[in-house]
Amino acid sequence: MGQHEQIAAEQAARWNGPSGRSWIDHQDLLDRLYRPFEDLLVDGISGSRLLDVGCGTGSTTLAASRAITGQAVGVDISDPMIAVARERASAEGASAQFLVADVQTHQFAGAPFDTILSRFGVMFFGDPDTAFRNLHQASSGGATLRMIVWRNPEDGDIMVSAESATAELLPELPPRPPSVPTTPGQFAFADPDLVSPILHAAGWRDITIEPIDVELSLPTDDMLRYITTFGRVGVQLPAVDDATRAHVLDRLSEALTSFTDGPDVRYTAACWLVSAQA
Repeated sequence: MGQHEQIAAEQAARWNGPSGRSWIDHQDLLDRLYRPFEDLLVDGISGSRLLDVGCGTGSTTLAASRAITGQAVGVDISDPMIAVARERASAEGASAQFLVADVQTHQFAGAPFDTILSRFGVMFFGDPDTAFRNLHQASSGGATLRMIVWRNPEDGDIMVSAESATAELLPELPPRPPSVPTTPGQFAFADPDLVSPILHAAGWRDITIEPIDVELSLPTDDMLRYITTFGRVGVQLPAVDDATRAHVLDRLSEALTSFTDGPDVRYTAACWLVSAQA
């Protein structure tokens, strides 16, 4: 098995396993927290056939299907997450369709897509060059690509604060992957100087990478659930004993006070809005 195939297999196992289960279990929380990103992506979109890459449980795909008159298709490598997305579409009576596939290799059937969206779904490719070339081949001439990816976190990021507050108690925190597209991870697309050449080589043109700072908020208890489930602290927390967990929760609760605004916790998320044309 080559390196790209190995990474693809690891990501499939991750998103069909514990990471996918966490997203499903906390779907309501993530939908509420990430709603501003969803609004940014679907604002002003149009077209007859749209693809949502890394659609997860389908929130962005469903939002897109409400915004266009054509067909919205969500794709993800996670069987259980797509199952939830299909249930949501059925309950809503939406026309959105969902597909379990790896966009790095999948040969899309039917009419070409004229819009491709992604909310944090493209940073986990083992072979981004092939993935974006494949997406370009599945697109119509002049198709629009719009995706939101994370920038490198600043000191004011809530996950960075959570890590700093608990580092003494969690010495086994997993290392942060390097911010390069060839290493899958949350910040794989954080360096625009590395992202733009990949898109250009795959056939995309008129590439713009715009910094956006998006205010996110949740009630305090929900934000505590978020930072203890996801990110590096969330990964490590299940492995510690009860006493350590109690200390970690105390430290995190204290750290959240600097982000508190009444009953809510608010922070600014640093991202890139990437746009291109086929």
